[in-house]
Amino acid sequence: MNSNLSRATWLDGHGSTSSAPRFGRLSLACMAVAASLLAAGEANASCSDPRAMRSMQPRVTALAPADSGAFRPGPAEKNIVGTWLVSYALGGVPNGQAYIQWHSDGTEWENINFPIEGGNLCLGSWKALDIDHVMRNHFGWLYTNGVLTGHFNETETAEVRHDGTYTGTTHTRVYDLFGNLQVEFSGTSSAIRIAP
Repeated sequence: MNSNLSRATWLDGHGSTSSAPRFGRLSLACMAVAASLLAAGEANASCSDPRAMRSMQPRVTALAPADSGAFRPGPAEKNIVGTWLVSYALGGVPNGQAYIQWHSDGTEWENINFPIEGGNLCLGSWKALDIDHVMRNHFGWLYTNGVLTGHFNETETAEVRHDGTYTGTTHTRVYDLFGNLQVEFSGTSSAIRIAP
């Protein structure tokens, strides 16, 4: 079978043997996909985008902090390692809640209570800024009704306390699939460590 014919048939899906160049049809197909993604509506960011919560209120779980005796005085880079229950807010209004694991190798991942169709898993890296503060650089994919529509980047600076809590400030930037900034916003985080 002629390989050019099979590629053309695959691209137009109808078995057409038209003489249109393969790359012309591919370009049209790519433009159609891009247009449909742009027309799909705005992307909803996982992990801290308030737009993901428009149709539901976050479920906030109340947990007591882990025993303070379990924490030794030490630098933030040591005390941040572990699993945390983090609550996000924008303007003092609860926005979402997540489980975050901070790893000793400088990586972290998060699972937030946003609808799964918009994306609710994200990851990043972190570093100590000083004896009491850490900073993370966090990324996630964005979906609208299960269709990939962009990504986001969240930075957070947190003060880690010896009592098993931390508080922080967040700044999030949301991008479309072409890397164009769509929106950015700032908020706060507060967390309690979950005992092992």
